[in-house]
Amino acid sequence: MILSDKTITEMLKSRELVIEPLNADQIQPASVDIRLGNTFSIVDDTPSGIITLNSQITYKTITADKYLILPGQFVLATTMEYFELPDDLTAFVEGRSSLGRMGLFIQNAGWVDPGFHGEITLELFNANRCAIELQSGRRVGQLVFAKMDAPALNPYRGKYQGQKGATGSRVFLDNDIT
Repeated sequence: MILSDKTITEMLKSRELVIEPLNADQIQPASVDIRLGNTFSIVDDTPSGIITLNSQITYKTITADKYLILPGQFVLATTMEYFELPDDLTAFVEGRSSLGRMGLFIQNAGWVDPGFHGEITLELFNANRCAIELQSGRRVGQLVFAKMDAPALNPYRGKYQGQKGATGSRVFLDNDIT
């Protein structure tokens, strides 16, 4: 079930759902607008020019109110908001259509797990032939919340729990290689 503005507001008031900072006008009929934070990270060049899944990736991170994303550039950014989802609520991240129409693709793998706490790292890609100036505090997307039929047996407690700022990949911590 997708949550309505009424249910979102009630959950925020009871602190069952935490979104900080939050302005009342960010609450939409079936979502909450998310705003761009002020940290941006790009993958640091490697001597070999190859990124592997088994090695830690280094990033150049800057804090700025404005960031110029170049044509064809990929950058990590963060939301201005910090979130705490209960164990029976999940969320979908959707980019703003108005920005997509400019060639700015916003993603975060599209999903926020139940039990997640932290800022959401956004993956931005400029598909335009022109640079796009990004501004901290501007609306870049929305979260659509879905209530689960029961609390998760294993809510999120993973490697990105509590993240703040544009957080790089931690895929090297995976233990799925047999």
